Parts: sequence; structure tokens; C-alpha cells
Amino acid sequence: MGSSYFSSHPGGLELVAGRLFDEFASRGQDIVWIAGNATPPPQALGRSRTVPFRIFNFFEDKTGVPFPIPSPGSIRKIVREVRSADVLVLHDSLYLSNILAFLAAQWRGTPVIVIQHIGFILYRNPFLKLVMKAANKVVTGPMLSHSAQVVFISETTKQCFRRLHLRNAAEVIFNGVDTETFRMLEGAETVREIRRASGLPEDGVVILFVGRFVEKKGIAAMKRMAAMRPDWTWVFAGSGPLDPGQWNLPNVRVFSGLRGPSLAPLFRCCDLLALPSTGEGFPLVIQEALASGLPVVCGEETLGADPAMEAFVAAAPLFPGADEKTAREFLSVIDRVLDCESRAGGMAEERRAFAIAHYSWRRATEHYLEIVSRLTN
Repeated sequence: MGSSYFSSHPGGLELVAGRLFDEFASRGQDIVWIAGNATPPPQALGRSRTVPFRIFNFFEDKTGVPFPIPSPGSIRKIVREVRSADVLVLHDSLYLSNILAFLAAQWRGTPVIVIQHIGFILYRNPFLKLVMKAANKVVTGPMLSHSAQVVFISETTKQCFRRLHLRNAAEVIFNGVDTETFRMLEGAETVREIRRASGLPEDGVVILFVGRFVEKKGIAAMKRMAAMRPDWTWVFAGSGPLDPGQWNLPNVRVFSGLRGPSLAPLFRCCDLLALPSTGEGFPLVIQEALASGLPVVCGEETLGADPAMEAFVAAAPLFPGADEKTAREFLSVIDRVLDCESRAGGMAEERRAFAIAHYSWRRATEHYLEIVSRLTN
């Protein structure tokens, strides 16, 4: 299995790859995870192992765009690992290490499964937008077309590549969610106590954002929302070059380095998750919010990732390049959702029940193993 980074690196894709690594290992599979060495690999389980390779990571360091470049010595390591594999599973296509692994598998005749997480990212920078469009045409399209199996993590991503001619019909497999870590309040827990422990106001509206602080996540629109509603507290959990801590807004709180169990309490003590992101497949934080019973407002494109969640997630239109307009539309929807939650007593239990029933790691893993079995028998 190849990805750009290991799960200790911030990002939903990396968390998904890490969970699949553990799930495959727990089922007795010989799973080898190759990824860049920007952050440490996880502890190997059972018959699994990790293979970090050296990368140059200056693109992400300077711009926040994750684009690791393998060192020359890493190329040999990647090819060697692919040569000994029965199946190659790649998380996304537009990473140099995954392209190298794909070419090595094609040369050897090893079946490739590409799990495509993202579609088209509408960067504001004309150069980046042009590069993304060209890369999808020159790299992503041919890789998906020549893979033994393509898996999309959402209907949104599938629609982005609907015109491609694939060797086998594409599958849509939703990522699972850890419903033990991301849960509702239990026992003696209270919202006020969690807020107090987190240094947040015990009363009043608290809005949560979780993700990297980069352009495609809608950080510019979030900044305007926070400025427009100074009576609300805006919590940002993540890291990146567009740091909300530099906005000098007294109603903004920033939490960095939170993951899993350390992040989950924020979902339990906030009033709503806001995510005006674009160009994503299906942000894992939405599933984590639903499992925690938390209301969600995202972009209309993101809501299309899974039509079944329309009953539990609200959407607002996004206007690329018009952050003020996007912010106003988002705030209008947020006001409406919060009002409904207050008047109707909320749908927290229903949201959690939906997440448990619909986003299962066990079911997702079994689906992937069925594909592996089909390709190797």
C-alpha cells in the first residue's frame, strides 16, 4: 500500500490509509505500507510492516500543498517493494511516489487498486489551477484507466471522473469512522466541563472547524465569518500556513496537534461544524461530527459525496473568489440550523445512528479484501 505520508502526518487521507493498514493487518494480511518519512510510521501489527522512504517536502512547508518528492535512493526502495507485492493499493494518483509505484507495477504486471480520494481542486491561483487540470488529464486519467480496479471514496469524486473508460466498473466505498472515539456525551460528562477544560467559554455559541489551514478548506471565508459574528467563539483545530491565530480576532481559538482521542472532545462541546471546503472527496471530519451527534454545515459539492446524508447535513453555496458572499450564505444556513436545533431539541441521536449504520470500517475493509481476492485468484 502506497501513500504520500504516514498517518502521523496531518490529513484525512493519511488517517484513512492508517486505519486500512491496521484493519488489513488485524485480518492476517501481509500488508506493507510505503510512504514518505516526513513523520514517523505507525507501529506495525501482526505480519505487517512499514517502509519509510526519504522525501523532500519543501512544497508543503512553503505553501501547505502536500507534494512530497522522493529522493533518488527512494526510487529503488519503492520499486523493490512493488516487485515483491501481489497487489498494489494506492491512495490517490497525483503523488510522485505513487506514480513511480504504479509504473513499477505496470512493468511487472502487478494488479493495481487506486483509491481516489479527491477530484478537482479549484485553486484561485491561475497557475495552480492550470497545473491541476493538466495533471488530472496527463496523470490521473491514464492511471485510473489502466488500473485493475478504481475505488472512489464518494459519489462526488466518482462524478469528477465519470467520462473515463475503466478496465472494470468503479466501486464507491465510503470510509469508516471510529464511533468509539467520536461519540456523544456519556455519564457525568457535560458541555460546560469540556469547554472549561479546553479553555473555551462555558456559555454561548461555539463553532468548530477541523482541517488543514489551507486555501481549499475555505479558510478565507471562515475568517470573514468569525469577523461578522464576534459574539460567537470560533474554534479552529488543525495547522497550516493560513494560521487563524494570526488574524488578531479575540473570538478565535486555535488548537494544533489534536488527533483522535485528543480531538474528539471538541466535537462533543461545540454547537456545529462548519466546513466551506472545495475539491474534496468526502472529508472525514464530517463523518466524525455525525458520529458525535454534531450538526454540520458544508458546501453543496461536499454534500453530494453521499446523498444519504442530506437528511442530517446542511449545505450552503460556495462562491470561489467571493469570500464575503460565501461567508454570508454560510452564516445564514448556520443560523437556520442552530435555530432548528434549539426549537426541535436537535437530532443528535439520529445523526449518530446514521453514522454507525452507514460508515463502517469493518464493512469497508471486507469490501476491499473482496476486490483483492478477485484480482489475485
